[in-house]
Amino acid sequence: MQVIPGVDLELQQLPAPLPIWHARVSTEQWRAAAQRVAAAKGRLVALWGAPQPDAGANGASVCAAYAVPPGLAWLELALDAQALSYPDVAAHFPAAARMQRATNDLLGLVAEGAADQRPWLDHGVWPPGYRPLRSESIGALGLPGAGGAAGAARAAGAGGTGGTAGAGATAEASGPQPADYPFVRVEGDGVHEIAVGPVHAGIIEPGHFRFSVVGEKVLRLEQRLGYVHKGIGQRFTQLGALQAHRLAGRVSGDSTVAFAWAYCMALESAAGCTIPQRAQQLRALMLERERVANHLGDLGAIGNDAALGIALAQFSRLREDWQRVSMAGFGHRLMMDNVVPGGVSADLAPALAARMTLQCGAIESELKVLRGIYDEHAGLQDRLMGTGMVSPQLAENLGLSGLAGRASGQRADLRCDHPWPPYQALGVRRATQDGGDVAARVEVRFDEAFESLRLIRLLCAGLAPGPVHAEVELPAHGNAGAGWIEGWRGEVFVALVLGPGGAIRHCHCHDPSWHNWPVLEHAVIGNIVPDFPLINKSFNLSYSGHDL
Repeated sequence: MQVIPGVDLELQQLPAPLPIWHARVSTEQWRAAAQRVAAAKGRLVALWGAPQPDAGANGASVCAAYAVPPGLAWLELALDAQALSYPDVAAHFPAAARMQRATNDLLGLVAEGAADQRPWLDHGVWPPGYRPLRSESIGALGLPGAGGAAGAARAAGAGGTGGTAGAGATAEASGPQPADYPFVRVEGDGVHEIAVGPVHAGIIEPGHFRFSVVGEKVLRLEQRLGYVHKGIGQRFTQLGALQAHRLAGRVSGDSTVAFAWAYCMALESAAGCTIPQRAQQLRALMLERERVANHLGDLGAIGNDAALGIALAQFSRLREDWQRVSMAGFGHRLMMDNVVPGGVSADLAPALAARMTLQCGAIESELKVLRGIYDEHAGLQDRLMGTGMVSPQLAENLGLSGLAGRASGQRADLRCDHPWPPYQALGVRRATQDGGDVAARVEVRFDEAFESLRLIRLLCAGLAPGPVHAEVELPAHGNAGAGWIEGWRGEVFVALVLGPGGAIRHCHCHDPSWHNWPVLEHAVIGNIVPDFPLINKSFNLSYSGHDL
């Protein structure tokens, strides 16, 4: 089967529950694949760089994961250690631009012909020439290559200014102040700039937003993120493969189940491990509970940003009740550390499964009432309808994904398109809208919440008997695996490469916010400045998971 039409590849299908292929490609194949996938309306899922120790200190490869009708194609291009460059992908997939910039910051890999070569993760406080994922950079800072907890803390920027280098060494080398960032300027009569962040008045993660406005009308928004880069890519290599799921589950706390499951799927794929049916069902149960919790929180926050304070109070109450039952059933409000290699950490008691079923009915009844209020409240609808518009065509061109994409006519949902166990037996109903505004994103959240409640009831009623965990035997000679999960925000992807003895050589975690942050810049154009918090919340993208 030709996964990418017109591109002859030597594909290896990974032993995963999803159709995922891996191939090592030439420069011409890399270039042709991007062209062919774009022409066939395929999607770029992720682009990243990976060190290649076998090729020397500067050895590296650049990787891309494409969603195509048969499944996912993970392409890997080995680069010349003396010329670490590769053909630009952003000309075909605009979302790749920031991924390419991050790859350059982390490994020094340059996208030839890319229109935007500005740094993304490097804010000017790293030592000159420092590339965090290169072994030579680690050695230059006196950090251990693997297994050192103290070095790992320094590599993750503990106590520093937001970069990957150690705080003391970085401050002495470059000073504590970040370098000036060359924002794109908009000039004209009456145009002025409003700078917001990176430190905000609320307790949210840091991000800088530069608005160019006339009066209150937004002409342009440009984001500067990367302030919460944590050095996770390097930290993975310092952990055992059977323990690193805990790190994956902390990439983005509101998606801990999705990231942990994607990591475990990648590891289980590399190890050829089969998961018990009951464990698969419990993972899906937690993933859907995670989806409902986030939709409840966002629906309340959106109402609050539109001056409907009662919405925040009611949805916060529902979310609190929801998370308390998650705590009772899984030992943690966010269900953190429950998805483990080989299955789940603990079984769900029958009484708690029954309690979750009853709760779904109660939440559904209240959601119907609240949805009626949202639909009939003229003042609220006036704020939501037509605000933050992303047309289906623009969403397709820019690669908008996840729930935001489905609100703009993009139908991709892995639970429907490539259902993995146990979703192939659940018949997930896809939630889509074509409006592309805040109102459409609210509708998708309501629809997905109702569908998740239905799925949870099915899962609780049909839990299979048997074990919830299987032993995972790490491959002696190394292997590669991938995980691909539909989280509440969108597709979560993990690429994992194991070396001899099962040591992690490289692990890349990808958050769907990489695709959606650039689209938010377009969604704000033509709106007024006071509507930005409302539009921003309707996307609710991750700062931390996005920048790792």
